[in-house]
Formats: sequence, structure tokens, C-alpha cells
Amino acid sequence: MAPTTNAGGGRRSFLRALGVSLAVGSTAVAGCRGDPDDDGDETYVPTEPNYQGWFENVSNYRGTVDARGQETTGVSVGVQGANGYYYYGPAAVAVSPGTTVVWTWTGRGGTHNCVSTSGVFTSGRPIDQAGYTFEWTVERPGVYRYYCSPHQSLGMKGAVFVALGGPGEPT
Repeated sequence: MAPTTNAGGGRRSFLRALGVSLAVGSTAVAGCRGDPDDDGDETYVPTEPNYQGWFENVSNYRGTVDARGQETTGVSVGVQGANGYYYYGPAAVAVSPGTTVVWTWTGRGGTHNCVSTSGVFTSGRPIDQAGYTFEWTVERPGVYRYYCSPHQSLGMKGAVFVALGGPGEPT
């Protein structure tokens, strides 16, 4: 199905999302919040795919949120991280074949877009309008990396992991 455009989440559990002990100082994690509306209800895939270093400079990457078995799932565009509102929330999501991923712009951080590294999808030119949406229905298993063309160097990168199996099952 072709991508379509226009018409996501709660605070993640701070310690669970960081996956570190209480001994880490506050300066090491300052500004590492994900989506400020995130409520911490996410579950993560039991086995992370190999993203081959894709998330090295992505401060809000906590793991791959398991959204397998859902017809649609959402990703917020322009969520807060270490460098400001230059991130996707969640940064990585696992879905089943046939799932529609809907990216929704928060209106924060300037203009953003979603560009697949493989050319499978693009939301087009960068937009700054809150509430703007772009959607893509995934068909084939695999890892689909994407980025915001104006902010990739700041770490605005994401991935859609299309996996078989159901929520909580091995991927």
C-alpha cells in the first residue's frame, strides 16, 4: 500500500527506559526524556534486532516497543531528547505485517519529515504543523530505518521492525 499523508504516547518509566542502576548521576541522563506525553505503558520486544549502530546518537532510544498484533500504531514526530525536540517517539517499534504505522507531528522542533533509508517510504518535504500525519502500511518482514532529513545529524532517526509472532513472543 502506498504511503499517505495528513490528517501519539505517555512518559516512559525513567529507570526501566534507561536500563541502568541508581548509581548513575543525574548529569549522565539530563535531557534524556522521550515523549513528554508517554505514560510508561510500553512493552519491549524480548530480542532486539541488530540495528547495526543506527541508534548510537539517538538519546531517546530505549529499546524496540512491541506493537505486534495491532492494526495501527503511532510514532510522534518532534519529541524531546538530549538535543531538544529532534526525535521520534518511540524511536523503534516492532509491528506485524499488515500494520499501518502513523507518524503524527507534535509541532515542536521546527520542520521534520520521515525518509526511509531504503526508499520504501517518505513523508515528503519537512513540515512543522502540529497534528500533521503520515502513514505507511508495512507488508514484508524486515528492519526499515528512517530519519528526518534536516535533523539526522542530531540523532533524529527511527526504525520500524516488521516481525512475525505476537506480542511478548520471541522475534
